[in-house]
Amino acid sequence: MTLQAIKYSDGNLSIIDQLQLPYVECFIAIETTEEAWHAIKDMRVRGAPAIAIVAALALASELHKLIARNEISQNAEEVQGFIMGKLDYIVSSRPTAVNLGDAARKLKAVVRDCTQRPQSTGHTVAAAFIQAAEEMLAKDVEDNKNIGKYGAQWILSNAVGDSKATVLTHCNTGSLATSGYGTALGVIRALASTGDLHHAYCTETRPYNQGSRLTAFELVHDRLPATLITDSMAAALLARPGAQVDAIVVGADRVAANGDTANKIGTYGLAVLAKYHGVKFLVAAPLTTIDLATPSGKEIIIEERPASEVTRVKGPRDNQDANEIEMETVRIAANGINVWNPAFDVTPSVLIDGIITEKGVVEKDTDGHFHLEHLFCNPSSLTSGTLASST
Repeated sequence: MTLQAIKYSDGNLSIIDQLQLPYVECFIAIETTEEAWHAIKDMRVRGAPAIAIVAALALASELHKLIARNEISQNAEEVQGFIMGKLDYIVSSRPTAVNLGDAARKLKAVVRDCTQRPQSTGHTVAAAFIQAAEEMLAKDVEDNKNIGKYGAQWILSNAVGDSKATVLTHCNTGSLATSGYGTALGVIRALASTGDLHHAYCTETRPYNQGSRLTAFELVHDRLPATLITDSMAAALLARPGAQVDAIVVGADRVAANGDTANKIGTYGLAVLAKYHGVKFLVAAPLTTIDLATPSGKEIIIEERPASEVTRVKGPRDNQDANEIEMETVRIAANGINVWNPAFDVTPSVLIDGIITEKGVVEKDTDGHFHLEHLFCNPSSLTSGTLASST
């Protein structure tokens, strides 16, 4: 079974604490937007789609409890103001992931529409928000499975040689980064589901090790043929005789209108390597990650993380009882050294062969430009999972 990292039912939300993976599989309850803000900021939950879903469901959970305790205002405008303030607050937790802001805008529109209806009450406004948040959860899983299907089809149709595909991925883009199934890792899962996956490689993804801790955890959980490499081994892997990597597939925290993509630090380097070695480079991103209001990668705000993530590493001590894991943090860098720790980098669109969405794979036109706006106005242009860009 595919790992389920977000559990939600009737206002009860819990998430896997990703800071304890892969050593301890522990779920923590999220009952308020404040708890969600800290879970997102501290990276107990991470991944652009998952952040947005957890934020929405946390507020839904809070509203559920207010309704149950009969503490919700009967005034529609007051509840609208309460919800708007909570959404603005939680968007501040991580600025780079566009999904969070996109979800907040959509939920605000739902709330405003409900508030303006005749006979609207605080209860109906809260109920409308809860329903919209729950629908986001279901849609995200469906979208991920379509991304997986279209991405797998594209890779197989563009593969050279072996009928089965070998794929390299970076960071974590699976069930731990989404509502379930995953984006880039969903492509790997889709290949495996049809017997078309030869092998998967995942990078460790320094400095936070999302690849070695989380992606490797998911690959082992699903019993997929996979190998872990350090970030600096990618070039050697692509050059290795017999490796025959068909594609590098990564996720995205924000895709600009021209196709420039912000993703976990190290993605840009992989795209350069892919271009040199003639390996296809694909970005797997739901439409909620595509930001047409951002013209290019130059306008994307890059979050910088604490120096301690680079200078220290955290893990369990050896030879411990599996039920009583004691974590330990050790320094791995010279004391006093300056640190630059950007969480993301931007991959120029010129290095990207295709952007996999729930509507299909977008390719560049003959002039080398993506036209992502077609995704939002021409849903019927799908042809065998490929959306051809046009001028």
